[in-house]
Amino acid sequence: MKQFILFAVLAFLFSCSGGNKKQENPEVACDIETLLSIADQNVDKTVTVVGFVTHTCKHSGKKCFIESESQVASLRIEIDPDGEIEAFSPDLTGSKLVVTGILKEQHLSAEFIDERENSVKQFEQEGGSPEVCAAEFNNISSWRKWMKDNDKDYYVMYYMDGLKYELLD
Repeated sequence: MKQFILFAVLAFLFSCSGGNKKQENPEVACDIETLLSIADQNVDKTVTVVGFVTHTCKHSGKKCFIESESQVASLRIEIDPDGEIEAFSPDLTGSKLVVTGILKEQHLSAEFIDERENSVKQFEQEGGSPEVCAAEFNNISSWRKWMKDNDKDYYVMYYMDGLKYELLD
């Protein structure tokens, strides 16, 4: 039984990583939490992920954000110029998508995070939205905790250059 469970877990993780080739079957899409748990091993690789659209860039349509079903994790999707996606319509908000793309990472330096905190403090002093400020301070706090826990002087953010998507709703 233990061998079967181990095989099932390994098969699932491999299906999420996609190796170095494009995945053609959206049924092997993994959830965002699973992808993020193995993201460091899949940077610059083609992966397929499933999530619910929470926001699309209304001006250019070049970005959207998808969230896991549990609403614990989210992922920014940017349009890859070599892909099939022309734009993300605002009508997609709330829809469930399977997105295939290249996983990327971005490092937020400690200096950037300090600057971000100072700008949020200034925004707060100027009467900015308490909800927005609280959310930003929570983000900054979690970034610093991750940096400390992982002994890094930067925070890693993962995002995807989207090649194609399929609407599931």
